[in-house]
Amino acid sequence: MAGRGLQPGDVVAGFRLEEELPLAATAAFWRVSRAADDPPLLMKIPRLEHGANPINIVGFEVEQMILPKLSGPHVPRFIASGSLDSPYIVMELIVGESLRAQLAKLPLPAEAVASLGAKIASALHDIHRQEVIHLDVKPSNIILRTTGEVAALIDFGFSRHLRLPDILAEEFPGPIGTGPYIAPEQLLGNRTDPRSDIFALGVILYFFLTGERPFGDPSGVREWRRRLYREPVPPRALRADCPAWLQELILRSLEVHPRERHATAAQLAFDLQHPQQVHVTSRGKRTRRDGALSSVKRWIHLRRSLPSLRQTIARQLEQSPIIMAAIDLSPGQEALADAMHLAVREILQAHSDARLTCVNVLRLSRLAIDPSEDEQGRNLHLRRLAELQYWAKELPVPAHGITFHVFEAPNPAAALLDYARNNHVDHIVIGARASSPLRRYLGSISSQVVAEAPCTVTVVRATESAAS
Repeated sequence: MAGRGLQPGDVVAGFRLEEELPLAATAAFWRVSRAADDPPLLMKIPRLEHGANPINIVGFEVEQMILPKLSGPHVPRFIASGSLDSPYIVMELIVGESLRAQLAKLPLPAEAVASLGAKIASALHDIHRQEVIHLDVKPSNIILRTTGEVAALIDFGFSRHLRLPDILAEEFPGPIGTGPYIAPEQLLGNRTDPRSDIFALGVILYFFLTGERPFGDPSGVREWRRRLYREPVPPRALRADCPAWLQELILRSLEVHPRERHATAAQLAFDLQHPQQVHVTSRGKRTRRDGALSSVKRWIHLRRSLPSLRQTIARQLEQSPIIMAAIDLSPGQEALADAMHLAVREILQAHSDARLTCVNVLRLSRLAIDPSEDEQGRNLHLRRLAELQYWAKELPVPAHGITFHVFEAPNPAAALLDYARNNHVDHIVIGARASSPLRRYLGSISSQVVAEAPCTVTVVRATESAAS
């Protein structure tokens, strides 16, 4: 079955063709229907006519293997597919706007760039947790859903599922990807690192902020390879109002060595949503790129260390969780705070690339007006932040890997749970005070968190800790 020659009203494998959509040259896309109560559906038919690129066929096979194994709001829902005798894939027709439509509006305000980046990073983290690396992240492969402003990823023809054969790499030697967005390690044959998608997202962030791609629009592999040794012009050199924190995140995403980028897309999403907590280094303050000597060092360092980078996605995510430590700083709970410190230290020592977020909740009264200052006239919010920083000062975590947050809420457990859900927290460490008749009657904060948390929870007591 060819993509061309079909007409509206034709029926293919039980699906009625309604309208052809001008989405790509490598495949025909049709809006299709099957039953009156079906949601909008899309049929993708690869172009296999004489002269078509052979990678179209293999890419179709890859997407046919991978898409049924993905789920969630960040990907189109798989419906059905056909064999190579009658090739097609039917999937959810995502209602929303392609990120490509934003190109006419570039450059965008820094806040808009960060917001878009956080949504895309969340989508990437979702597929990485399902052991898929996209490997072709670019504006035309991202759709912003109209409901909830969730970013959805499409076109998995160049992707890699770590539990399936990599038939693209088997049949096509050399780098596979889109020139402006392909990561350095992909150029050297590594298609197993989820941080390749972080690099591509860094290219998008740079492009949307400055209106220019960090490595131009290279036309061949030889030009692609310049990114192995030549860093981009810092965004602040092209746009004076670029915040240092945003340049820090963009240039970190574009580091030639994957280990210098964020360990996971979730960690990048976290930083993009908490700019005031980003640790800005000299990277974020540059207005010029490094010279030729630094370029040579970058190239040598990457070539020597690349073979040691290969590991499974599951292993990398395991070593790079976002850990939330909910600290009780109330008077009389010093022993519990010490036990929390010990428990968090042990967890950090077991996870080399973990991100730690230390949080505390100022409980607000539902009826009375709460004071904003203590008896000495000190701001309660700022005082708690200072206490959190003092509590964490001996923990084995780099400055860029720790943040501090104080919430004000009438329901501390609900505030902690919302924060965990919104920030991709993998592990909550929370203290539990000693039992009392009132606490047994009302229920404790820690028990509610354990019951409703979307992740692992470790409950710490002054004399012992227990995981659930």
